[in-house]
Amino acid sequence: MDTPMDTLASASAASAPVRALATEAVHAGRDDLAELGLHAAPIDLSTTYPSYDVREEAARIDAFAATGAQPDGPPVYARLDNPTTARFETALARLEGTDSAVAFASGMAALSAVLLSRASLGLRHVVAVRPLYGCSDHLLDAGLLGTEVTWTDPAGVAAAIRPDTGLVMVESPANPTLAEVDIRAVAHSCGSVPLLVDSTFATPVLQRPAELGARIVLHSATKYLGGHGDVMGGVVACDEEFARGLRQVRFATGGVLHPLAGYLLLRGLATLPVRVRAASTTAAELVRRLATDPRIARVHYPRIGGAMIAFEVYGDPHDVIAGVRLITPAVSLGSVDTLIQHPASISHRIVDPSNRRSGGISERLLRMSVGLEDVEDLWRDLTQALSASPATERTHEAPGPARSAGR
Repeated sequence: MDTPMDTLASASAASAPVRALATEAVHAGRDDLAELGLHAAPIDLSTTYPSYDVREEAARIDAFAATGAQPDGPPVYARLDNPTTARFETALARLEGTDSAVAFASGMAALSAVLLSRASLGLRHVVAVRPLYGCSDHLLDAGLLGTEVTWTDPAGVAAAIRPDTGLVMVESPANPTLAEVDIRAVAHSCGSVPLLVDSTFATPVLQRPAELGARIVLHSATKYLGGHGDVMGGVVACDEEFARGLRQVRFATGGVLHPLAGYLLLRGLATLPVRVRAASTTAAELVRRLATDPRIARVHYPRIGGAMIAFEVYGDPHDVIAGVRLITPAVSLGSVDTLIQHPASISHRIVDPSNRRSGGISERLLRMSVGLEDVEDLWRDLTQALSASPATERTHEAPGPARSAGR
């Protein structure tokens, strides 16, 4: 039986039936294939497209430059649009319940486009809540795109907003502590300022921020959407008005998603619900075991569940990383195989140590992306790696899993 989170209205809800999430994941972006006499989605690798009517072509380019709307008719140039990438965008928008989606070469390219689109309107100020992914934190904090950031907790969002605030940004569950924010409450605090939610860890399987009031949903598509560690991309799900500005930035800056990547991401979406749910079941069991293990100081796991785990060890976390054999010691996440990394050394190394600490990222924190392996094999590998790191003397009792809804 489908729960409300499992049921989606299609983009044309007035004429199309409501379909379950698993069904949309398989069919969205592919609804026309049978009529085309195809079963698998085609890959269009063209960088340019012929046109014998130069006046018409010029008019279409002018219209795009003025509005950012997708041109009618055949493609013009691969930096403007691509049919394969467009299929992935259609599918992701359907899964997130938004009007549109705009794909980019990476998650950071997607976030950069959002910031640039707001800055082009004179809205250079950003309100953000830590922790964020390390490179997102750095991009905002360093002002590399001419933006200014005010860091706050969720309760302080409304007070931090200024007349030139163009964006409020949160990540929930957050990287790497898995802290969650009340998206609906933050969206209310934003007023008319767009709320961007980085929902990479959750995917539309576990939450759909647009239904909770967020205007912009960001994904590093490299992670769960692709799901196999072999494709890089980013995508923003949003309303069509916002999407038009993003398309203009993408065309001007060239941060386009390659069509082969678009094909792989569309293929990845088909198994997204199955992969996320299976990995989440294994993750929950590992959390249960870790919470009672004397070598573990604290376990972090979000209320909404998921396949991401974070835990703090009493021993040396570097010994744990060096001790795994089945689990892969590597950055990134969301693949079919389990990955483990030390955020303070890798994903959040670029963040100032004091800001890491204020964001709850301790030196003993490890982040694990649980894959599709058998839980007993994963536990066997993890426990032998933990044994390789002698635990220091405890100074306090180990708490159970941390399931904070805030910071």
